[in-house]
This record gives sequence, structure tokens and C-alpha cells, in this order.
Amino acid sequence: MSASRPIAVKLDQDLRHRLQRLAEAHERSTHWLLRKAIEQFVDREEKRQALRQAALVAWAEFNATGLHVTHDEADAWLARLEAGEEEKTPECHE
Repeated sequence: MSASRPIAVKLDQDLRHRLQRLAEAHERSTHWLLRKAIEQFVDREEKRQALRQAALVAWAEFNATGLHVTHDEADAWLARLEAGEEEKTPECHE
């Protein structure tokens, strides 16, 4: 387990009061709330960054090959999946 080190965050008085009220309502410390908020933010941003990278790779692959599935093909496939049908992924084409 890595060692924890403190970090300072400057908050205006209003935000500090809001944080304190939430901490009291949740019966937690403000420190706990801040750690949770930062952890959730970092998790969300890492996922967003991974999605962005995957989209860039897909875009580059499309530009290189021209292979794609149309909106109508994807929509029909998703409708069949939603209806409970087992359906394989549509084939990409030019």
C-alpha cells in the first residue's frame, strides 16, 4: 500500500460551509467527503479519457480502411438485442 501524503486545497467560505453540512448529514468527516469526491472525479475522468482514446483509434482505423456500419444497421441490430434476440455484430463494409 502506498503512503498517503497531504495536499492543500483552498476553498471559499461558502463551499467550506456546504461541505461541512454534507459531512454532518452523512455522519462523515469533510476529509472523507473530499477523498470520495476526488476519487470519483479521477475515476470518471480516466474513463472519459479512455473513451476519447478509443474513439480516436476508431476514427483513424475508419480513415485508413473506410470500413463502417451504417446508423440504420446499428440501430436495427440494437433493436434486435433489446428484443432479446441473440444477434451477432453487424459486419463492417465500405
